[in-house]
Amino acid sequence: MTASRTRAPAVLYAKDGPVAIVSLNRPKVLNAYNVEMRDALFGALTAARDDTEVRALVLRGNGPAFSTGGDLHEFGSAPSAVVARAARWQRDVWGTLKALPKPTIAAVHGYAVGGGFEMALLCDLCVAADDARFALPETGLGMIPGVAGTQTAARLFGFGRALDLVLTGRTLTAREALQLGLVSRILPRRRLRPEVLALAHELAGRAPTLLSATKRAVVEGLDRSLAAGLALEARLARRHRPAPVDSPR
Repeated sequence: MTASRTRAPAVLYAKDGPVAIVSLNRPKVLNAYNVEMRDALFGALTAARDDTEVRALVLRGNGPAFSTGGDLHEFGSAPSAVVARAARWQRDVWGTLKALPKPTIAAVHGYAVGGGFEMALLCDLCVAADDARFALPETGLGMIPGVAGTQTAARLFGFGRALDLVLTGRTLTAREALQLGLVSRILPRRRLRPEVLALAHELAGRAPTLLSATKRAVVEGLDRSLAAGLALEARLARRHRPAPVDSPR
């Protein structure tokens, strides 16, 4: 009698001290995300958000790719559009990732396509292996990018470049992504995981309320006038001034 096999979870969640490591874990389909992965990712993100020990988060993919986006085999499989929409509202994965008050780092290797690209855009920092490739091919498949890509791409790349990417679906190399400002650094594949983890630990060593306030100043400032953004920055800065050091007599 052979032992029954337990299917591996679609998302793995681990902690390395104050750093949460969230790994997409459907390597046989290049981490295409399905309903199971969506629900598991929501659980991992909320666990990291609510854990006071966690001060930074790394999002990565197991296998040969970061993520190739939505699993096309599940499109249209929901019992109704109303049910599908209700599930998305109940589990706002992408809103949760974007609003996470702790620093988030996407560690990207291989393909980051469609929703995979958009997940990287939702993270605060993106570090790429030299084999990383980014694309938003949805319009060629008869769809609109649906993981906030039309909004995050425009804010990061600017109007013209964002339209180029979402309308043509062309592929960016890691070097091109660096030039556009998506990627903050490029590493050899073998060094990606340890160096991203070291970066996450560096961020985790800083005051969490300070990092959260800094993220808020940048993100909320984008939707305000310059004057209103400067006022927000000044208010947050006043709350996080370092304590004065007594001068020696």
